[in-house]
Amino acid sequence: MRKQTSMALTALLLSSVTFSSAFAFTDVEEGQREAVTALKDRGVVNGIDQEHFAPKGQISYAQSLQMIVKAMDLNLDLVKFIKQPVASDTYTNVPDDAWYADAFIIAHYHGLDIPRDVNPHAAITREQFGDLLVRALEKKGNFPLIKMFIQIQDEDQLKPELQGTIQRALLYKIAQLDQEGRFHPKSELTRGEAAAWVYNAIRVMEVHSQKPAPAQAPVPAQAAKIDVSLEKVNDEVNKVTLTWEQRPHPGYGMEITGIRFEAGAKAVIIYKLHEPDPDKMYPQVITPAKVSTFIPSGYEAVAEPAL
Repeated sequence: MRKQTSMALTALLLSSVTFSSAFAFTDVEEGQREAVTALKDRGVVNGIDQEHFAPKGQISYAQSLQMIVKAMDLNLDLVKFIKQPVASDTYTNVPDDAWYADAFIIAHYHGLDIPRDVNPHAAITREQFGDLLVRALEKKGNFPLIKMFIQIQDEDQLKPELQGTIQRALLYKIAQLDQEGRFHPKSELTRGEAAAWVYNAIRVMEVHSQKPAPAQAPVPAQAAKIDVSLEKVNDEVNKVTLTWEQRPHPGYGMEITGIRFEAGAKAVIIYKLHEPDPDKMYPQVITPAKVSTFIPSGYEAVAEPAL
């Protein structure tokens, strides 16, 4: 009898574990589900209850900063203090015993620009969140970034001092413009959007912290024939496509490592070529290797191999 009771209890515990691991919020739409689930598993976000995340709900400045600091793993482990810092040393409206006080202290000592009189309970705007997130990400290292200008249709609504970080948020593919090319900088960010942006920033950080595989070693580019073509996107932007001459199979690749703008309206597209992975099998189909980027209209595009 005791053995049967023990087995029943074990089965109940196992079923509880299975239920917990399969747990997901019921109100998160497909486009944000992966981000919210991943952040929940990392302990970065919580729901308003066990079943609801409220992705369309408002997110405060304090909640935003807490999420960013956790996701980017910012801490004070390597900082030595003569006096233990408290929030009131730096901020007039952040109580020392508030649940978010440590996040504000950590952000301050990592150089994130936060107003001294910030209201932690105020809703955060898209431009404020994007600026904080990009600056926090860039505290973790130098990440490759194609130097180009993305036209933002409502750029005149952006604070001038935030234009650089918002451009980088778009180039890192952390945030996106809407179908009309607008960023809506003054609009309040939702909890779901915040989770998606933070998840994208984590992916940038983790992808570029990995060492490149040996199969991606660059091949000599001097003898390669690279065709450059331009395609008009709109009056301000052209799409540039680099094509490596017909390859014997799809294992060959190429990447754009940067763009250099020179006098005379010339855009130099810098690229690397990659050989196929010797451990993989590829279909023997003649295929060109292609890669694309965007440049302002009026510029001539030329290709140059990376050194």
